[in-house]
Amino acid sequence: MSLLIPIEAPPSLTERAVAELRRDILTARLAPGETVSETAVAQHLELGKAPVRAALARLAEEGLVTAVPRRGWMVSLVTIRDIHEVFDLRLMLEPEAARRAAGRVDAQMLARLDAVCAEGYDCADEDSAMCFLEANKAFHVAIADLADNARLARQLARLLDESTRMLILGLRSRDRTVEMAHEHHVLVEALALGRADDAAGIMHEQVSASRRMVLAALTAPDARTVL
Repeated sequence: MSLLIPIEAPPSLTERAVAELRRDILTARLAPGETVSETAVAQHLELGKAPVRAALARLAEEGLVTAVPRRGWMVSLVTIRDIHEVFDLRLMLEPEAARRAAGRVDAQMLARLDAVCAEGYDCADEDSAMCFLEANKAFHVAIADLADNARLARQLARLLDESTRMLILGLRSRDRTVEMAHEHHVLVEALALGRADDAAGIMHEQVSASRRMVLAALTAPDARTVL
């Protein structure tokens, strides 16, 4: 009897274009307000226009780009309202997720959280901020997973994707990665010891501090936001 080993299908051309464009937008290589040409993107990625157009339509659903009549596409601006809405939701959900996760950190999960932290803090390439924030997202989603609510984890993953671009722009004016690393370790300790109120409070302060950093950066005179 032979065993069939499933082979993971390669990403489609559209998925590849989505991934490349999303990363460029989140890292602000494509800056807020910048025009995106389907032709230029297709040439850069060596793809046809059809997968690029489909990718841009999908990113429009995520709020990362906007269709502009007779101009093509524009990278969405990061507005003050966007910042408040995203971080308000994070403040509603993440402290409660941390509260519910307290006391549920076993040795295996502790090793997972430590590994995620180490991955983010060891980033040393030119995309170190994005590398750190990808690890930061994995850390926060792992805590949401501990809350044992799959819908909560999915919603937080989406919110963290939305806040990544804001944090990238914020980190350009003030590098808060060292502070965030310390907060993560303190939070893991509270979770491991089952201190639910402490875990919720630490999470609330971490998200609030990140919002303050983003607002300070994106309300600067040269920031491309809509007030």
